[in-house]
Amino acid sequence: MRKILIVGAGQAGLQLALSLRAEGYEVTLMSARTPEEIRSGWPTSTQAMFELALDTERAYQLNHWEEVTPPIHGLRVQLAAPPGNLALAFNAPFQRPAQSTDQRIKMARWLEDAEERGVEVIYNAATTQDLDAITQLGRYDLTVVAAGKGDLVAMFDRDPSRSPYSEPQRGLAVAYVHGLAPDPRWPDPHVGFHAVPGLGELFVIPGLTHSGPCDILFWEAVPGGPLDRWAGHPGRMDPAQHLAITLELIRENLPWVAERATNVQLTDAKATLHGRYTPTVRRPVAHLPGGGKVLGLADVVIANDPITGQGSNTAAKAADHYLRAILAHGEQPFDEQWMTETFEGFWTAHGAAVTGWTNAMLQPLPPHVQQLLGAASQNDRIAARFAAGFVDPNDFLNWFVDPEKATAYLAEVGAAG
Repeated sequence: MRKILIVGAGQAGLQLALSLRAEGYEVTLMSARTPEEIRSGWPTSTQAMFELALDTERAYQLNHWEEVTPPIHGLRVQLAAPPGNLALAFNAPFQRPAQSTDQRIKMARWLEDAEERGVEVIYNAATTQDLDAITQLGRYDLTVVAAGKGDLVAMFDRDPSRSPYSEPQRGLAVAYVHGLAPDPRWPDPHVGFHAVPGLGELFVIPGLTHSGPCDILFWEAVPGGPLDRWAGHPGRMDPAQHLAITLELIRENLPWVAERATNVQLTDAKATLHGRYTPTVRRPVAHLPGGGKVLGLADVVIANDPITGQGSNTAAKAADHYLRAILAHGEQPFDEQWMTETFEGFWTAHGAAVTGWTNAMLQPLPPHVQQLLGAASQNDRIAARFAAGFVDPNDFLNWFVDPEKATAYLAEVGAAG
């Protein structure tokens, strides 16, 4: 039986561990935190997972919250220009609902699943030195690093050809809340995307947390701009102060959201998160001092800004892609060539499209995108295709990110109309 070591217990690491175990592999998982520490901790991200990513979880019975997480029926896109004035709005429905389950619930349960299903779980914040010693022992056929937010990321070299940014493009601030009234313009649960051009974006994401259904208020602020109110707090801000700033910015810039937020409260005492990081693509193989090689997964090698809501989706798809590559490799050695080919296969299938689209959305919207969004506000067919791109960003390459293809698509839709 082949032995796999996975370091990191987030979306990708746990999903890969559980699916490999279900396929008969002997799996060891290293987690920096116990299930109880995760449950009682602070949130580490937002998440809105779409149907293709959710299907990778369903395939291995990991969808424990299917019946209790609010179904997300689509996107409502609203642009404020200037701040406080609604310039454009449209609804973009999904074919199948998306979901957002607080990762404090999800990862804690998946860790318990791992223990129950026969994964060897080691609770230890692994260091480079630890991995060096482990790989020299030769116990494992393959070591995968999925700890995208720890010091281990530094082992993987930045790929400058795929990393156009050298500094953060947004300040990020998240608050999980109860009490937000439904949007009267579309009462069904949906992701609200509220853009304030030149300043940033607010996302409103229906989700499930410890205390039941909730909403996630997620500001993405252009660094140095008037929305970047968390910049002077490098440590953890008092949650009440964090929420107060969140709501103040909503009142100042998005009155149509503010009218729904008069009774908003935090879901729990640890319901906030803020920070920033530089979007980066890294090379997939890290070389350890003792000669060992390890393969990076998900955020370790593709760390995009969350502006397009693709982080958890990319992680789930990456775990599934690596799973298929491992299964197909049989008893052959997991050498550096296989590691590189596995990552490049994922990059071609998913990573390139989502990275290019995400990086483009961090810049001021070019004229052809403004034209497309304006057309979507008048044409349900365009709005539905925009929503479908969040499920599979590869389609955006065919009509959204390229000006010539956008012009051709609008002509096609106009002719069809």
